Amino acid sequence: MISTTRKPPVRWIAGAMLTLLASAASTVAFADTVALKANLQPSSEVPPRVSKGHGLLDATFDTDTKILAWTVTYGDLSGPVTMAHFHGPAPVGQNAKVQIPIDKKGLVSPMKGEATLTDAQVTDLMAGQWYFNIHTQDNPTGEIRGQVMPSN
Repeated sequence: MISTTRKPPVRWIAGAMLTLLASAASTVAFADTVALKANLQPSSEVPPRVSKGHGLLDATFDTDTKILAWTVTYGDLSGPVTMAHFHGPAPVGQNAKVQIPIDKKGLVSPMKGEATLTDAQVTDLMAGQWYFNIHTQDNPTGEIRGQVMPSN
C-alpha cells in the first residue's frame, strides 16, 4: 500500500524546533522586575512630625541581579536634606537600622541610585519590611517617611 500522507520536510521541522528553543530561551533570560513605591509623609515618621514636606519613592527590583534602583522626589521640607536612607526590617510604626544610606552628594531631588541586595535584604524588602526616610537639620531623626511596597 502506498501512503498518501505527506511528511513535512526536515528543514521545516528543524526551523520549528529552533523557533521553540529560541522562544523558551528568551523567556528564561528575562528576570522579573518588581515595581515598588513609597509615599513619603511627615505623619509616617516615628514619632510623627509636623511638616509640609512630602515625597515619592519609585523603585524597581530585579530578581535576577538583585539590584534595587530608585528615584526619590521631594518638596516643601523644613530645610536642606542632611541624610536619607532605606531602613529595615520594620513594619509601619516601628524604627529600624539603616540598610542602604544615600550618598551625601546625591541628596538633591530627584535622588537616583541603585544597590545590590543580600538575600536577607531581599526577603525583608519583598515582605514590606523596609521604609525610606529623609532627614533635615530641623528633623534630625527624619522629616518624611514611607513604607516601601509593591506598586500594584
